[in-house]
Amino acid sequence: MLGKVALEEAFALPRLHEKTRWWAGLFAVNPDKHAAEMNDLTDIRIKYMDKYGVGYTILSYTAPGVQDVWDAKEAQSLAVEINDYVAGAIKGHPDRFGAFVTLSMHDPDEAAAELRRCVTRYGFKGALVNDTQRAGPDGDDMIFYDGPEWDVFWSTVTELDVPFYLHPRNPTGSQHDKLWAKRKWLIGPPLSFAHGVSLHVLGMVTNGVFDRHPGLQVVLGHLGEHIPFDMWRINHWFEDVKKPLGLSCKKTIREYFRDNLWITTSGHFSTTTLQFCMAEVGADRILFSIDYPFECFEDACVWYDGVPLNLDDKRKMGRDNAKRLFKLPAFKDSEA
Repeated sequence: MLGKVALEEAFALPRLHEKTRWWAGLFAVNPDKHAAEMNDLTDIRIKYMDKYGVGYTILSYTAPGVQDVWDAKEAQSLAVEINDYVAGAIKGHPDRFGAFVTLSMHDPDEAAAELRRCVTRYGFKGALVNDTQRAGPDGDDMIFYDGPEWDVFWSTVTELDVPFYLHPRNPTGSQHDKLWAKRKWLIGPPLSFAHGVSLHVLGMVTNGVFDRHPGLQVVLGHLGEHIPFDMWRINHWFEDVKKPLGLSCKKTIREYFRDNLWITTSGHFSTTTLQFCMAEVGADRILFSIDYPFECFEDACVWYDGVPLNLDDKRKMGRDNAKRLFKLPAFKDSEA
């Protein structure tokens, strides 16, 4: 399929090459190749995009990124640097690249202001945040965004009418030491990423974020961070047990997925799993993505192009849903 849109595609600042290589060493068989691809924003990517039928890519800063910076002033300075850098790097390719805003999530007003700056000044397509914000040197003080103090931020997201991508990050502090240190091979895509993001987004559901901001659109990668596979069980316990005990969220979990939540295929190239998610979530709420350079274009694109789907659903998930959600301009093969 030509004209696919990819939107969980990472980059890093070249000046932080050593940190990028360290992070790559946790997940990549070849850290040097991974770091080189992470530091490239356009040249290598365009070659891959042309070869594998990707018309448009939305770039985002790699995890854990600013969410791992516990000093608030440092985190804000880094976020601004990243946003200005990527805006300049992709300026010459408006028909191939967009970007997500990188945010420091120490302060909701500050985050809202930086989001507004980048959307209005640069035309960024939304924001991507790497789960909870680290707020202390020991890694135990993590900021969630599901409390009413964050309403000013969510109001800005909905006012600007841009999506928010909730992306995973690595566990830190005592959480890491107690849960994951002796189970290090489960950190990342095998388990810990979904563990963190599913907790966070279900916290947003149960703490009323989507009820207070019904237009808010949140994107989850990796075919929904395990939530679609527990949909019946979550719904059963919320509706039949928790709500009679006081849970106050207004809709069912299925309705939040219908109205507020999207999932992507990033890093999860399974036909059986995709078909299951289509049955649970629906093709109208699924978006193609790759998760490059943690995953490769070939695996993602050859798989998706070969999935036995009707053409309407394939175009929806591969391109048209993203065009509508992110209000994308014309791009290569956008009407193919």
